[in-house]
Amino acid sequence: MLQVAADDPVLRPLLEDLAREYDARYAPTNGVPSSAELTRYPPSVFTEAQGGAFLVVLEEGRPIAGGALMRTGDAAEVKRMWTRQDRRRQGLAGVVLAGLEQRARRMGYRRLVLSTGAAQPEAVALYLRHGWTAAFDPAVPQPPDAYLRFAKDLPPVP
Repeated sequence: MLQVAADDPVLRPLLEDLAREYDARYAPTNGVPSSAELTRYPPSVFTEAQGGAFLVVLEEGRPIAGGALMRTGDAAEVKRMWTRQDRRRQGLAGVVLAGLEQRARRMGYRRLVLSTGAAQPEAVALYLRHGWTAAFDPAVPQPPDAYLRFAKDLPPVP
């Protein structure tokens, strides 16, 4: 796994695919496509200098999975989690998530947060499998446009 700048050209296929996926799964909000979320923050918030990071798994120089951290208060928020469609169900998202958790610990964070959408049940299952605490009842069906929030406390680096 490699740490890269959020505006590194190597990430372009990852972000383009993530945008297509958001727009396919979620209806526009007030005419704004869901993929607009990907331009909500400047690349600088994903730099170590601002308490962030962007990790990517490359295969033959092309991204196959990735994710980012962004400072939010005294926690880090997981953003941009993605696995290329033809490489899903192979554990790559778990590898990226573990890498982000480890990077956050090394950066001194004690808490991680994230949100995902109800139209991403595979993401919900991933976070629950990896010990994240849901801020909702996972046994109760959620509205398809609901934002589902999770948190995870991190042990200190020994």
